[in-house]
Amino acid sequence: MTGPSGGRPPHPRAIAFVESPVQLLNVLEWARASTTGEALTVVVLSPTDPMSRGQLRRMAELARDEGFTVRWQEARGGAGAPLRTVRELAPMLRRAERIVIGDPFSRYVQLLLTIVGNKELTVVDDGTATMEFVGQVARGERLVRWHRRGSRGPRELVLAPVTAAARRRLTPSAARTVEVFTSMPVEEVPDGITVTANRFEWTRSAFGPPRITAGADMVGTSLVETGVVDADQYTEAVIGLARAHNATRYFAHRREGADKLHRLHLATGLEIVRPDLPLELIARRGPIGSTILSFPSTVVHTLPLALAGTGVRVAVCDIAPEWLKESASPRAQGFLSGVTGTARDVQRLPRTASPA
Repeated sequence: MTGPSGGRPPHPRAIAFVESPVQLLNVLEWARASTTGEALTVVVLSPTDPMSRGQLRRMAELARDEGFTVRWQEARGGAGAPLRTVRELAPMLRRAERIVIGDPFSRYVQLLLTIVGNKELTVVDDGTATMEFVGQVARGERLVRWHRRGSRGPRELVLAPVTAAARRRLTPSAARTVEVFTSMPVEEVPDGITVTANRFEWTRSAFGPPRITAGADMVGTSLVETGVVDADQYTEAVIGLARAHNATRYFAHRREGADKLHRLHLATGLEIVRPDLPLELIARRGPIGSTILSFPSTVVHTLPLALAGTGVRVAVCDIAPEWLKESASPRAQGFLSGVTGTARDVQRLPRTASPA
């Protein structure tokens, strides 16, 4: 397959490893904004859940339509799949000049990073986790997702050397540059890391402008699925927001379960929509409500960029402390408040009443 410039490079100059639709979208944004994106090969480390696989298939089609090479890797097809995948990808990794990753917290990506050597590295957004990643690198901390409690079980102890090696690869040095391509606000940027703004220019040029409808649409979140927010509290919050703003549709997160969504539909009457693409593209393609309601999540940062100039209003409702599960990470409340507080061009909504 030829590259976007029309030539056929002998080897990919850059290899991107993605595990989610949003990561692939942001790789495309990076490739179109970067001079090194011309000879890009995208390797999809396919997840197992059907919704993620379906969205990734659609995103892979878009990437191919843009002229990029896409390799679909069944990276989780049995116990021997990880080692087989690493063995198959090793020659590409050795030849590439730059490695692009979407999730530095991924154990799979961390395993691949142990064999890349002193390559140039780019980290693209996998959502709000990018904010935490940059801070952890700056402070020299081990890489831990914000919603994890940080306990080190047997699996974490076994993988600790891999994580430590990946953190060293992701720390800039005299022999290695690290770029972070992000639409998130990042602080504590250490010396040697270059932060490049993702303004969703490719998304705006390729899709829309959308047809805007009256009323509001709501964006779902996986905070229940990740064990952060209580399911009953979340349902009551959705009911309150939907009634207060006359919402008609609920765009489900790809990780939300069918039972939970059915319960929300019965409680609210909202039309449940399972998007076939990341929400930034769905909203840009339209139709979309004149107001988009969200809890703290990636979209409160990305949708104002993707929908710039359309007049669509993005409104966010904070997570009340009593909505959190007892098992939630002690960092959860502060992190979620930071996601909302640092969002630009959004309206802050009062929290809906908690259930009696």
